[in-house]
Amino acid sequence: MADIEKDSHHIIRYPKLVMVWVFLLLLTGLTVWVSRLDLGVLHVWGSLAIAVMKAFLVIAFFMHMRYEGRLLRGLLLLTLVTLAIFIGFTFFDLSYR
Repeated sequence: MADIEKDSHHIIRYPKLVMVWVFLLLLTGLTVWVSRLDLGVLHVWGSLAIAVMKAFLVIAFFMHMRYEGRLLRGLLLLTLVTLAIFIGFTFFDLSYR
């Protein structure tokens, strides 16, 4: 019985999830607005910044990573750093073609 009490799950209430969803919709609208502006190189960086914010919200709230322990957060960080390295190599390769 003690093991069951120790293994409790975190429950996020619906109003908070709806608030995150509405903010994701606003960020999507911001992405569309930025795509219509003529910003040159900043167009790509602005879109990537918005995408990072949206990914953070999805990972933190909908995937419940905000309430996980250090091990899973560390593995997520390692995965994201590896992904960033591969994307960086892709941009590096494209810049010298």
